[in-house]
Amino acid sequence: MKIFSTKQIQLLDQYTIKNEPIESIDLMERAALSIKEQLVAQFPSNTEFLIFAGPGNNGGDALALARLLLEQDYKTQCILINTGKMSPDCATNLQRLKSLYPHSISEQTEQFEAPLFNSETIIVDGLFGSGLSRSLSGIFSDAVNWINSTNCEVVSIDIPSGLNGDHISENISEQVIIKADYTFTLQFPKLTFLLPETGDYPGYWKILNIGIHPYAIANTATNYYIISKEQVTALQKVRSKFSHKGTFGHALIVAGNKGMAGASVLAARAALKSGAGLVSVHGPECNRLIVQTSIPEVLFSSDSQDNEISSIPSTKKYSAIGIGPGIGTSAETAKALAEFLQNYSQPCVLDADALNLISLQPELINKIPQGSILTPHPKEFDRMFGKCANSLGRIKKASEMAQKHQLVIVLKGAHTAIALPNGEIHFNSTGNSGMATAGSGDVLTGILTALLAQGYNSTDAAIFGVYIHGLAGDCALEQETEETLIASDIIAHLSNAFVKINDSKALH
Repeated sequence: MKIFSTKQIQLLDQYTIKNEPIESIDLMERAALSIKEQLVAQFPSNTEFLIFAGPGNNGGDALALARLLLEQDYKTQCILINTGKMSPDCATNLQRLKSLYPHSISEQTEQFEAPLFNSETIIVDGLFGSGLSRSLSGIFSDAVNWINSTNCEVVSIDIPSGLNGDHISENISEQVIIKADYTFTLQFPKLTFLLPETGDYPGYWKILNIGIHPYAIANTATNYYIISKEQVTALQKVRSKFSHKGTFGHALIVAGNKGMAGASVLAARAALKSGAGLVSVHGPECNRLIVQTSIPEVLFSSDSQDNEISSIPSTKKYSAIGIGPGIGTSAETAKALAEFLQNYSQPCVLDADALNLISLQPELINKIPQGSILTPHPKEFDRMFGKCANSLGRIKKASEMAQKHQLVIVLKGAHTAIALPNGEIHFNSTGNSGMATAGSGDVLTGILTALLAQGYNSTDAAIFGVYIHGLAGDCALEQETEETLIASDIIAHLSNAFVKINDSKALH
């Protein structure tokens, strides 16, 4: 699914109005109807709604929503805050509401006056939409601060008022922004919903289809996407019944110095559970017994050193290689990684200490084979490419580096961002905070290496692998809690994740 800028969304609205064709007031009615249906489905019939409307088109949505709720006998009060000129459609919906339900609407123009409410009231925020380009002040700031102080559940229309859909302000923590429990966003998510500095403001967000013209969506270019189940389902390779283990590749996991055998175990087990036909682990001799006892299906390649990795074996027999989990940053290991990058030309997976070693030897960045998948968390990324002011700056720099070096950079986080060599950025839509646990990244390394071994190209492996990793975490959460979920649970539920993808495929 595409993610558009707020300016692009305005143009898409205009195209729909012109080419569907549909009057703008009727498109607003369609949006309000979608929101009303969601509220009716989510909240009981005795719910009381307190709706705040602003002077623009977001306020027009709110006024139309108030009328639709009143038509279904929901107890609804609406406050219009207006200090200047109203948009034409907002003015039309104000007159419609006044003519039908005159006692349901009140207006405030200069000083905010707190309305009566009870603790069960649902507050609907329709003050400002995604087109807002300035910080809130005056009566609007007072209204937002009051809403945030009520402890009532808050639903925002399209975007929390005060939040910019495209950018992170330097003083974001000081700005006045609605802290919503739910946001019903119209047709498209906003970029800032996916970023850690701003992603808490929308609360739980859901996309509501309001019928924006499909031709316009298809033919409007963007570099930002959010991964969907349909996209991942289409990527999955079909496995022939005449396959054998060689068909699905031989993955090599280079991982684990002394005391870090668990990283080897997690990455190797994840690779096996993600479909690789054969999996080998290369590590120090001290880890042999641990790895082969923990995973009897795995082959073990011993390093010449007992406690660390000092070399990487000949790569000729391996279909794909993943390097980094728990390997440490010793001089011997650094030398081994440098020699590997000097001589290896196929896409590989680089994670954890492999990335830390590259940050200590920046010249190695130019040696990384094109098409390789790098999986840094934010601090690892900053060590490699320099510090960034915020997460959006980091994502944009990841895109620059992916294009410059022709790499796939998987910037891990709540909505992992995958920066591709063609300039596209794909945000993950699966996963949960329980996955913020030791070893989760090792599991991802195993999954990605297994997919490369099976013949997926780097782009498809990254998109498929990140999505299935998060989906397995979501499956695990059905039995665990966010506090108790551990990396092994993700591996244990990979089968459930693949079942969900396969079930979806069977429906097509």
